[in-house]
Amino acid sequence: MKSKFLEENGIINLISGMEYSLSYAKEGDKVRDYVEDMLERMEIEPDEIYSCIQTHTDKIAYCDGGNGKDFVYGRNFPNTDGLVTDKKNLALLLKFADCTPIVLYDKKKEILSIVHSGWRGAKKKIPAKALDKMKSDFGSDLKDIIAYIGPSIDIENYEVGEEVYEEFKDFKNRDNFFEKIKGTWHLSMTEVNKEILLESGINECNIDICKESTYKNLDLHSARREGKAYGLNSMIVMMR
Repeated sequence: MKSKFLEENGIINLISGMEYSLSYAKEGDKVRDYVEDMLERMEIEPDEIYSCIQTHTDKIAYCDGGNGKDFVYGRNFPNTDGLVTDKKNLALLLKFADCTPIVLYDKKKEILSIVHSGWRGAKKKIPAKALDKMKSDFGSDLKDIIAYIGPSIDIENYEVGEEVYEEFKDFKNRDNFFEKIKGTWHLSMTEVNKEILLESGINECNIDICKESTYKNLDLHSARREGKAYGLNSMIVMMR
């Protein structure tokens, strides 16, 4: 699977699903082979590939081609949930199951970022933090940035507790992305992340939303559907 929207804007990309699982904890060194296979499918040979140990933070790491820690494939940042680069031919890889991968790209200055935004990351407004970093570190203008909201769990299948609803009490449009279904709260990961992007100043016409649900699409991993043994999807993006 890939985003035609990103491709049309010059970003090489690939979304993997059930054909692999990028969980190093469960798959070990096999993930190296999976990544190599994905790069072959993308027909790219990046100078470096970056990933991160995702822990639902709002931390964004800059990738320059030499920083980060050596990993079984490429280089890696611990306790990080977003990557950003101004370098071409550097591949950025993010893992997800029901959480949301979000890609941000400044077409004018050629700055690329990808973030992992589950409900905890969304509560911390990690997409906005990535945009702030693009503006402060690279001089990006919001009008030049496009955003892609990748596959995530659909609202019908994402039941959450009252405590999650309360975590978003400071969001003025909270009820735009929460809905009560049969007496319990359900959260739309797509809508909450879209709300954050719009609030940050991204033009709605520059936002593209993937319609695929990780829960409903059996070609994708889903933590809610698979249970404790769930695998990890991944998304790779690169400027060339």
